[in-house]
Amino acid sequence: MNLRFRDLLIGVALGVLVTLALFFFFRPNHPTTVLAPAGNAEVPAHKGHEMGGETQPAQEDDTILAQNQTLAPSENSMFISPERLQSIGVKFEPAQRRPLERTIRTVGRVEVDERQLARVTVKLEGWIDRLLVNYTGEHVKQGQVLFTLYSPELVATQEEYLIALRSSRTLGQSEFPEVAAGAKALLAASRRRLLLWDIRESHIHDLERTGEVLTTLPIHAPLSGTVINKMAVAGLQTKPGDELYTIANLSHIWIVGDIYEYELPLIEIGQTASVSLSYAPDISLKARIGFIYPTVDPQTRTAKVRFELDNPGERLKPGMYTNLELKIPLGVRLAVSKDAILESGERQIIFIHLGGGRLEWRNAKTGLRSGDWVEVLEGVQEGEHVVTSANFLIDSESQLKSAVGGMPGMKH
Repeated sequence: MNLRFRDLLIGVALGVLVTLALFFFFRPNHPTTVLAPAGNAEVPAHKGHEMGGETQPAQEDDTILAQNQTLAPSENSMFISPERLQSIGVKFEPAQRRPLERTIRTVGRVEVDERQLARVTVKLEGWIDRLLVNYTGEHVKQGQVLFTLYSPELVATQEEYLIALRSSRTLGQSEFPEVAAGAKALLAASRRRLLLWDIRESHIHDLERTGEVLTTLPIHAPLSGTVINKMAVAGLQTKPGDELYTIANLSHIWIVGDIYEYELPLIEIGQTASVSLSYAPDISLKARIGFIYPTVDPQTRTAKVRFELDNPGERLKPGMYTNLELKIPLGVRLAVSKDAILESGERQIIFIHLGGGRLEWRNAKTGLRSGDWVEVLEGVQEGEHVVTSANFLIDSESQLKSAVGGMPGMKH
C-alpha cells in the first residue's frame, strides 16, 4: 500500500513538472500598443517577430517599445510605415503665411456713358429746311450745325424784338419814367423769349446789328460724339419735344456686370478690373468701378456693378459683351493647399506629418479661399507639414485599422 501511494505521488509530481515546462515553453507574448489610429483601436507589436524563419532579437523590440512609450501618441494619432506612405503617394507641404487674392470673374455689357449722351430737340414748331448731318454714325463736334429750322413763330418774334429795340432806343430817353420803363421791359421780354427757344446770344447780336430777320434758325450739336439715332429728314415738320438726333460720346463708356451677393463685401468703388473680349484677344483694357447699384435681383441674387473706362478708337461698341476679371488682394494669411482639406460631413480635417511615419489628424477651421489655397484659422501652426495628397486614403486606412482592431479574435 505504501509502495502504491509513493508511485502515485511520483507520477503526479512528474505530471506537474511537465505541465509547467510546456506552459513556459509555449506561452504567448504579451502585446504592446504602438499606435492609436482614428478609431482608438490598438495595433499590437510582438517581441521576436518572425521574418523568413528567423526571429529578431528581443532587445531591438525593447528599444522600439521604449521609443513608443516616450512619444506617447494621442487618440487622434496613427502610425503608417514610410514605405506604405510612399506607395500610396503621400506628399507633404509646410503651412506658410502667403499673400492671398480672390479672383472674381463675370460678364459685362457695354453701355453708353449717360453723362456723354444728348438728345437734340426743338422748343418751337417748324419745318426742317436744310439737313447738314444726314446719316446715323456720323461724327460731329460740339457747336456744329446739324440742320436749319424754319418757323413762322420765330420770324414773328424776331420782328417783335426789332420793334421793341427801336422803341427802347427812342422812348428810353423819355422824360416820363413810366414810358421809358415800359419800352425797356418790352425789349427784355422779347429777348428772353428768344433765349428760351435756345437762340444763341450771337444770333441776337447779329439781329440787333443788321436789323435783318433770320428766316431759318441753325440748330447746333450740344456735344462732340457719334450720331447713334437720327429721325430728322429734310422737310419734316417738327413739334416741341420731338427727338431729332441722339448723339453719344463713345470715347468714354460704361460696362455693367453682375456680381453675386456673397462677393459684394469684397468689392468697393475705385477697384480696377481687366476687360477682355473672347473673340478679340488682342484687346486688353482696364476699367474702374464707378458705382455699385443699391438693389439685388431676387431671382439671380446678383447686383449690378458699373465699370468706367476710356475707349480709344471706339473699339468697344454699345451692346457688346465683355469678360471682366477682378483680382482682390486679401493680405498675408496662414494658408495650406486646398487638397490638404478633407471634408468629412460637418467637419474639416487636416492630417499633420510628424515624421517617421507618425501622422496626426486635426479638426480645422478654414477661412477665405484663393485659387489653390485655403486660409486656416485653427488646427495648424505655421511650419507644420500637412498632407496634401492621398489624405483620403490615409483616412480610409486608419478607419479600416480601427474597425479590424475592434473585431473580436483579430488581436494577435
